Amino acid sequence: MGKSIRKHARRIVQVLWGFLSNGYVKGFLPGAPMIYQGPLKRFCVPGMNCYSCPGALGACPIGALQAALNERHRRFPSYILGYLLAIGVLVGRFICGWLCLFGLVQELLYKIPVPKLRIPEKVDKPLRYLKYAVLAVLVIGLPLFYRTDAGTGLPFFCQFLCPVGTLEGGVPLVLLNSVLRPALGWLFRWKILLLVLVILSSIVIYRPFCKYLCPLGAFYSLFQRISLIRIQVDPVKCTGCGTCGKACGMQVDPHKVPNSTECIRCGECIQKCPAHALSFTGLGKELHLRPREDSVHEKTSA
Repeated sequence: MGKSIRKHARRIVQVLWGFLSNGYVKGFLPGAPMIYQGPLKRFCVPGMNCYSCPGALGACPIGALQAALNERHRRFPSYILGYLLAIGVLVGRFICGWLCLFGLVQELLYKIPVPKLRIPEKVDKPLRYLKYAVLAVLVIGLPLFYRTDAGTGLPFFCQFLCPVGTLEGGVPLVLLNSVLRPALGWLFRWKILLLVLVILSSIVIYRPFCKYLCPLGAFYSLFQRISLIRIQVDPVKCTGCGTCGKACGMQVDPHKVPNSTECIRCGECIQKCPAHALSFTGLGKELHLRPREDSVHEKTSA
């Protein structure tokens, strides 16, 4: 039992965090308030998690950032920026690999046994920059500078693109509240189309939203090379066999670029490395966040 828990530690953490951050059960019951509006909603969760999900107990950091920029009287979003900077400096994209519920959804879809698609590098590489454009334009630029007749901005990313909000908020709210259905228009259909495209692509491509569109992953990636928790390669132990690169769903070569901006620090490369040359480190010390299968086996055998 202990071996199984250690082997699937990341998946267990992802599931538990999903339930913990979306634990407002009353939101899914008939006659109950659809969206939790208690004091916890003042605080952001570290990963993508829609504010409008009936079960959400916290706010999405991307949604919170847009809300601050959209206000009639612009104010510096000190709390949300400080929050995001703190997470970025502490762990970088570790959040993407261990705590993001939508990342888990994509990973489970990818497990469906169908032929997989590997995007050629000459196409894949420029597409990776798209998420930075989404962050700069849809999350920050347009909400900051565009104003409606009422003098407020629009949450462009949440309103026109975000599949997380559609899956966790839009679809459940429409299913639970028949009053909303007659008011559905082109925007909801557009968001459903985007969600379907992301779901279908997730079956054949590993985490496509994370790779190409996620603005939160783009923000955290800026701190990958300086964050306190990092991946370290022991050059003495490393044989250059390439096993870690083959194990990486994000198409990173960890033994060459251990802290790539595309690495979600899931730990698959650490677990699969036959030479035990890779490890998580924090403040200069090795962190045993995910034991290797063969290490566990060796200890048991001994």
